[in-house]
Amino acid sequence: MKNVAIIGVGLIGGSFALDIKSKYPEVKIRAIDANAKHIQEAIKLGIIDGETSIKELSKEDIVIVAIPVDATIEILAQVLDNISENTVVFDVGSTKQNICSKVKEHPNRRNYLAAHPIAGTEFSGPKAAITGLFQDKTNIICEVEETAFKLQEKVLKLFLDLGMRIRYMNPKAHDKHIAYVSHLSHISSFMLGKTVIEKEKNERDIFDMAGSGFESTVRLAKSSPAMWTPIFEQNKTNVIETLDEYINNLKHFKTLMENDDFQSVYQEMESTNYIKQILNGIK
Repeated sequence: MKNVAIIGVGLIGGSFALDIKSKYPEVKIRAIDANAKHIQEAIKLGIIDGETSIKELSKEDIVIVAIPVDATIEILAQVLDNISENTVVFDVGSTKQNICSKVKEHPNRRNYLAAHPIAGTEFSGPKAAITGLFQDKTNIICEVEETAFKLQEKVLKLFLDLGMRIRYMNPKAHDKHIAYVSHLSHISSFMLGKTVIEKEKNERDIFDMAGSGFESTVRLAKSSPAMWTPIFEQNKTNVIETLDEYINNLKHFKTLMENDDFQSVYQEMESTNYIKQILNGIK
């Protein structure tokens, strides 16, 4: 691997660049970004070596598409149009079904790997890039059988070198499961932040009284709407299903309190404490 192109030098794209530079110092990394300032900032920070274009992608060994999922759907076919037979392209989108469907019949489908590294922070832009972001993180690979074996090997080696755990899943199952464990938590965080801002008009009160519990719960509300709105749109059906179930649970909890049934409130929370064992297992 000598040349890598990254489309989108924000948190995920930039973090891939930093890790690749760390593991493969001889690799040249060039980038494409709709925001020209991001390119200049990434060069200044030493994240990338320069700029490239869609028409020049045939020079690359690996192309990483790290832009919002709606933009990925729009540009992915064009990316595949401009690569060499030895180039492997992977995206990092949080939804997979529509992206995979979009390029299903593309002549260069064998050069594409559908991936979703489950890693990130609430920050965005080149300055948000972090070395080691993907260490010990799960990377979901979809439709691996559709990618040429030699190209699979090339990109899977990269993932393993960056410390990722690999799991395989079909796109439909991925989108359903990720709606529960990722997309719903972001909506919850956004709506908690909205509720507090609407009811607590005094910013000083919010600042002084917000404890670590509130801060950790609302952390995701600082995430980029430009990234998350397309995710909710692309995974609309699954997200609505998860919201229905979540809202029903909230209503049930509210009813228990209205009925002064705090024994059941206790039991609800105690049974949910099992999540600690699951999350400790992940760590």
